[in-house]
Amino acid sequence: MKAVIPAAGQGTRLYPQTHTKPKAMVRLAGRPILGHILVSLSNTRIEEVVIVVGGQMKAQIIDYSTAMFGDRFDITFVEQEQAEGLGHSIYQAEEVCRGDSLLIALGDMLFEKGYEKFLQAHNQLDDVDGSIGVKQVEEPQHYGVVEVNGEERIEQLVEKPDNPPSDLAISGIYLIEDSDLLFDSLAELVENDERGAGGEYQLTDALQRMIDFEADLGTFEVYNWYDCGRPGTLLEANRVLLSKQESLGTVHTDSAVIVPPVDIGDDVTLESSVIGPNVSIDSGTSIRNSIIKDSIIGGEATLESANLEHSIVGSSARVHGEANHLNVGDSSTVNL
Repeated sequence: MKAVIPAAGQGTRLYPQTHTKPKAMVRLAGRPILGHILVSLSNTRIEEVVIVVGGQMKAQIIDYSTAMFGDRFDITFVEQEQAEGLGHSIYQAEEVCRGDSLLIALGDMLFEKGYEKFLQAHNQLDDVDGSIGVKQVEEPQHYGVVEVNGEERIEQLVEKPDNPPSDLAISGIYLIEDSDLLFDSLAELVENDERGAGGEYQLTDALQRMIDFEADLGTFEVYNWYDCGRPGTLLEANRVLLSKQESLGTVHTDSAVIVPPVDIGDDVTLESSVIGPNVSIDSGTSIRNSIIKDSIIGGEATLESANLEHSIVGSSARVHGEANHLNVGDSSTVNL
């Protein structure tokens, strides 16, 4: 089985953070989003990973993945030259994936339970051509939705329907056994220019086409997932991931009070400050005379006399003065 990670999205909902880095490289709880995905995959039997990249900043993904996980996985990079939807992104991997069993993991989604749990749930389904992780939600019209029959097999998939046929939302994890049929279905969408929601080629539509060709697709339950493509859920994922790390109680140093859980990178300077809880600080950052909690601070940043909560500060940014909430991109300067 191969893992496919579509990571070519522009990440517009995470601006300004994604002006200078791909969405998958936005950092939380000690590593980029992509790093958390690859760590979780490293706990499975999967040895081959295909990452779909695109845009001018793709080198960041390639360099990071190769340096940090090249010894664990055989990694192949394929390019999506134009962002035309998730289905189009997966279609770019046809040449290196057709005929293989696939685990498709979206490049901006993190899960409270790892991929090994999903593989186990998939393997418990009898004679399926694939399966999809789903979760009951209160507003299914905002998601891709599945309708199942009495045998828990999928009868219909719809992307963000006005009148949802069920409350089972697609959670962004897919296990495909019949990849030949998947790529045939994607090819029909692209070659016939059959665009779906948002004017894009949707993976949901390709999966529906598989069902129309009598593919047997099942479901398994996903308990909690975090769409890291938005600032609020990125901070929520940061809180959850930090809570799972081992930590001591509150630490008082000569110049700072650290309230766990926190993740602090290398060569970080903390002076006359209170840090935490739920704070992730990348390497090389300097924080003085500040109170920081429930926030993500990038590398080589400088914060002085700042009071931040529920904030995201990009790498090499400079923040000086009182504030309550900020979303500041890389290399920015804010004086308050």
